[in-house]
Amino acid sequence: MDNKILITAAIFGVLSIVLGAFGAHALKELIPVTSQQTFETGVRYQMYHALFLLFIGSANLLTQKTKNVIYYLTLIGVVFFSGSIYFLATNTLTNFDFKVIGFITPIGGLLLMLSWLTLFVNFLKNKC
Repeated sequence: MDNKILITAAIFGVLSIVLGAFGAHALKELIPVTSQQTFETGVRYQMYHALFLLFIGSANLLTQKTKNVIYYLTLIGVVFFSGSIYFLATNTLTNFDFKVIGFITPIGGLLLMLSWLTLFVNFLKNKC
């Protein structure tokens, strides 16, 4: 499982860099500045959680069960949160109105908060 967590972290990290460059260069002339800033928020949170997963995958003080819970909360949270933000920020570029999926953004944010809260509770239990 640790290897899967670390691979996911690396994929999230690479995609953050690619999407950040795409947002800064390719989208610059296509979407308004506020949408660019929104897109960048998605990139930033994706990178934060790539680093978070690197820590989780490398940590010896967490049980495998705790790592699994944190991994899936983070994975789904990033896909929902950052993924929906990418689509919402580029909404004007397609004929599909991505605002209909906007409700998953806060669900993704909640899952990300729960992943950090799971880590926090684990630290309290272990008195690390």
